[in-house]
Amino acid sequence: MDGRDLVRSMNEVGSGRAARAVRTWRAAWRRRRADAVGLPPRGAERARVPGQVREAVPEPGGGVLRFERSELRIVVTAGGAVFWGWDGAGPEPSYALAGGCPEADPRVVLEPDKDGGWRVVAERATVTVSRHGAVEVCTPGGVVLRRELPPRWWEPVGGGVARWTLRSEVTADARFFGLGGRASGPRLRDGAYRLWNAGPGQAGEPRTAMPVQLVVADAGAHLVFHDTTWDGTVILREGEEGAGSGHDRAGRCEVRMDGGPLRCWVVVGTPARVLGTWAALTGAAALPPVWALGHHHVPGRLSGEEELRRLVAGYRERELPLDAVHLGAGRRGEAFAPDEERFPKLAMVAEELGRDGIRLVPEAAPAVRAVPGGAVFEAGLVTDAFVRDGSGRPVRAEAWCGESYFPDFTHARVRAWWGALYREGREQGLTGVWHTMDAPTVLSAFGEPTLPRSARHALEGRGGDHREAHNVYGLSMARAAYEGLRELAPGERPFVVSGAGWAGVQRYGGVAAGSAVADWAGLRASLSEVLGLGLCGVPFAGVDVDGGVPAELYLRSLQLGAYLPLFRTRADGRGGAGEPWEFGPVTLEHARGALAERRRLSPYLVTLALLARRTGAPFARPVWWGSPEDRALRDCEDAFLLGDALLVAPVLAPGADRRAVRLPRGRWYDTATERVYEGPAQVLVDAPPSRIPVLARAGAVVPVRGADGGTELEVWAPAQGRTGGGLVVRDAGDGWAEPVVERYAVRRRGAEVVVTLEGEDGSAEPPCPVRIRGLG
Repeated sequence: MDGRDLVRSMNEVGSGRAARAVRTWRAAWRRRRADAVGLPPRGAERARVPGQVREAVPEPGGGVLRFERSELRIVVTAGGAVFWGWDGAGPEPSYALAGGCPEADPRVVLEPDKDGGWRVVAERATVTVSRHGAVEVCTPGGVVLRRELPPRWWEPVGGGVARWTLRSEVTADARFFGLGGRASGPRLRDGAYRLWNAGPGQAGEPRTAMPVQLVVADAGAHLVFHDTTWDGTVILREGEEGAGSGHDRAGRCEVRMDGGPLRCWVVVGTPARVLGTWAALTGAAALPPVWALGHHHVPGRLSGEEELRRLVAGYRERELPLDAVHLGAGRRGEAFAPDEERFPKLAMVAEELGRDGIRLVPEAAPAVRAVPGGAVFEAGLVTDAFVRDGSGRPVRAEAWCGESYFPDFTHARVRAWWGALYREGREQGLTGVWHTMDAPTVLSAFGEPTLPRSARHALEGRGGDHREAHNVYGLSMARAAYEGLRELAPGERPFVVSGAGWAGVQRYGGVAAGSAVADWAGLRASLSEVLGLGLCGVPFAGVDVDGGVPAELYLRSLQLGAYLPLFRTRADGRGGAGEPWEFGPVTLEHARGALAERRRLSPYLVTLALLARRTGAPFARPVWWGSPEDRALRDCEDAFLLGDALLVAPVLAPGADRRAVRLPRGRWYDTATERVYEGPAQVLVDAPPSRIPVLARAGAVVPVRGADGGTELEVWAPAQGRTGGGLVVRDAGDGWAEPVVERYAVRRRGAEVVVTLEGEDGSAEPPCPVRIRGLG
């Protein structure tokens, strides 16, 4: 126990919740004793490095290099991704990969290089390995993007899991991004970043940490994924040009892992191409139903069905768009059972609200309260579904609902059992699920608020402990929900949002990036988290807009959230506290404008959702997405691109009515005033309380919702002599039918702008109304 643990435990005891405090103390000591017994002591360790290369064995797509004390396997896939693994590690098994390792590129061979080294030459990258085990990744033109020094292992003398360290260098101008949803991002500056999923309330720690880096430099971009789920730390230090007597100081990255295989994937190319290849490796993002791209709301604790009806009526009477209401957990310890005391006729209420286009979404946590006679608890015991300790007994932990057991989602049988439990909620009219406390998170007076590290998991039949399973627990729970909901309703797209995830979680749904925005620093952090997740392959992400903050912060949070992929507001307390109308008529009017704009852009968000699934490109992108060579844009962290068409510049500080915006190259229009700006440049734009600056790219085609509910095309005039265009997706809203994709071309002829629908048979008139903007 350290000083922070002591302070936390004393606060808990002195908070007036004495009974729970005693239980959390007991649970914390129980976890500590379990780890003391179940985990082997580290003891003395022996350091090891690869040594010199002794033999090379070419194989299809690469080969194996045998060193004195290790071996390195290199594989180049047909899609251009490069894999290498030390100590004989292969690409599988992996929680990140979708459908196993891709086919190797038969054109690539392992061939000798200078000074006794070896290399593989692929279409997108060249990888060289020195005779001592240093690995260099170069562009096809020979420019070095990354150089990894020979790894080092620390192996317990008495046997056990080895920890390892890998040091790398990148070019002096490179910038680091990714590592999951980081509040300190999206550009990752000098510091140490832990790779361990945190639960709600763990300030400064990411809910979804991933060993995925996107490094952007003048010479190109590359993605690096260290495929191990163990706890670890990444230490970054940006480079500096002209440092040290005119020489460049390279950027540095050091990865320290407590265990697991030393293996990684590297993808080289433009950011769009890199994310596309990454999506091909880890799986296409789940396509959400159209209603899930609207406005979600979490009310305060509702007393019953009538209060729920009054809440929805309040939104309807004030003309505030609402698409889903999220309900908290049901009876204590029965996460899948509706609260019959508060909602005795939930199915009737759900049907009634459904006629107005409003869904009821349940929240679910993995904790199953250990109460004899509880339906889920007893079924879990019969199924042998719960995580066990080293002695074979189910692990008990203190959760929000009391002493609980936790399912082992790394077992296929347990996932199937859990997925079937969603049937009761569906029969009551509930749709989808929003996961909470799925890091997993427990209550603890001191130490880590999660399961014991010695807890045993199936890990798909391989077996292991919580040190290896912790980071994929939320991902595996999301998989259980997605597969269960799809089996229960084969004709519907499952709506699943996780609180914690890992590489590949996009296959099953979205991710809630962090805690609700509580202050201005949290508002800036929310944008960083969403952008960071998008660059790690999770396009559908968002942060709650909290209703328990001052009016100005609430409004600016709402205005930002309305442009993020996943948009959810949260009230504070009971009786309507924290709803938009509680902040006064002026704030209500501005909030109505933000919610209306979200609904107006719904066709555009549907288009971005399909593009994210097909190409891996996130909804929300850094402003350097199309111009990674622009150094000024690489350092811009307070604005983002929504698709290719819109640039959103949120207000992230109090009292601001104007703000500076860094523009990429090209012509841009202020969507409110149609004022023209030319980039690349930094411009000053008005940001009154009623809106945040949003700029449209010249030539863009933005599908929007018209006054009659149909789709219209909002076309921004290209500059003289220029052209433009865009894609529009016609989606049925749900189901698995392939959406129709329309491609439009925009041409300017003097004062006239011509918009045509492009197809295999030539050009045609657009089938929907067109509104030309930017000509005035």
